[in-house]
Amino acid sequence: MKASFPKDKLTLSAFDSTLVAPFFNQYPELKKYQNEVVSLYQKQHYNYIWFDQKGIKEVGYLLYNKVSNLSSEGISATIPYQNQLNTLFQEEVNKQNPEVNSELLISCMYFFYTDKVYKGLDVEKSNQLGWYLPRKKQSYINYLDSILANPSLIDKDEREVLGQYYRLREVLKKYRLIEKEPWNIILFDSGGTQLKMGDHSEAIIQIRNRLYLLGDLKSNSKSDFYDSTLAKGIENYKKRNGLENNTIISKSTLAHLNIPIADRIKTIIVNMERCRWFSSPFTTSKTFIFINIPAYQLRFFENGKIALESKVVVGKAMNKTVVFSAEMKYIVFSPYWNIPKNILYKEVLPAIEKNPNYLSENDMEWYEGGIRQRPGQKNALGVVKFMFPNSNSIYLHDTPSKSLFNQEKRAFSHGCIRLEKPRELAHLILKNDKKWTFEKIENAMQSGVEKWYALPQKIPVYIGYFTAWVTKDGTINFYDDVYQRDERLSTMLLEE
Repeated sequence: MKASFPKDKLTLSAFDSTLVAPFFNQYPELKKYQNEVVSLYQKQHYNYIWFDQKGIKEVGYLLYNKVSNLSSEGISATIPYQNQLNTLFQEEVNKQNPEVNSELLISCMYFFYTDKVYKGLDVEKSNQLGWYLPRKKQSYINYLDSILANPSLIDKDEREVLGQYYRLREVLKKYRLIEKEPWNIILFDSGGTQLKMGDHSEAIIQIRNRLYLLGDLKSNSKSDFYDSTLAKGIENYKKRNGLENNTIISKSTLAHLNIPIADRIKTIIVNMERCRWFSSPFTTSKTFIFINIPAYQLRFFENGKIALESKVVVGKAMNKTVVFSAEMKYIVFSPYWNIPKNILYKEVLPAIEKNPNYLSENDMEWYEGGIRQRPGQKNALGVVKFMFPNSNSIYLHDTPSKSLFNQEKRAFSHGCIRLEKPRELAHLILKNDKKWTFEKIENAMQSGVEKWYALPQKIPVYIGYFTAWVTKDGTINFYDDVYQRDERLSTMLLEE
């Protein structure tokens, strides 16, 4: 049979397949990769992959360099048989006459690297953290063909790892440099509780230094006067950290600025790990919705570009919004709210006992053994909901409680996701649908009569959990770990 790689004058002869098993007896820490190694060389008919007659190929050195610098990938794992690898690559032993053990050691190094950098923690562990988005499926035996054809993919392949990963990797490098700088606790002057424009304070000098170090200020006047330049820096900082949109430096603002840089680095690393789990929707869908729970934000993408951003309210800690994906199939105008049993028994029925007029006062009625709320101004789902059928009974919907979107932290719901801009989302989804005009959509939302519409084209919806996110211009955004998952994930990574 013909080998997968074309032979040339530098190609070595195939090696004896019976030498594979003794290698793993000699290197027992690598046994977990034995099945993959055997499959790889069966595919390549036991031809050398990493060597030619001149010695180790360039792609082998590139791989060794990446494995030797795993910390840049946010990984602190011990490299098995690192001394032997160092000897092989640094002293170039057996350069002219490679032995099978050297070849197999490099292949195991490749599978170790893909396991740590591309694959990440096992599915069972990500599920323990409430992550039910589909994990990517990739044969790293087959993926090696791509690496050998284009070795630069070792450093960056956005088809294999979510592009966000590489942005986080760049910020990790920057924050490790920041970590080397002084990071003193900033305190208000004696008796102070906040700072605003026009104030003078020694603390302002320190705040300027901090914002300049983090990149929120482009220059540092070292002045103790709170001027418009500092106000712009505070605005930048608050925006990218999901804080209240104003220029007041309060106690909570100062506490935020004092978060140790080591904690920020830990946050970046755990979110790099989450990127390893997430198949990029950009490679599979032109139109999709992505909701990031900690950011309290929905983004609607068309052709890879953001067409709409909306604040959202997610599930509170006791009613966590689940991390998963499904396809949006329906828009429901003027919806009934069929009250879930847990809310019915815990909240509605006790309220009826206290107030016999509760149903009429809240536009509710008994229906098929349960209670539902009629369409209208009091309806908890507002004027429209977006359905992507799933076992978690989660959907997107409008809400009459608009004031909640002004809150800094927005985990208030029973698990479903409330939208600040439901009308805009409905219009965007239906803008090219000839059955709907702007007026028809508005009338349907105000009619008071429930109307279901099946979408001709289903829209993928991804609900994720990222507490750090880097925009295309390289700006890092940090968000509240609303469900307290970062620390547990960090511990899991250290245990690996």
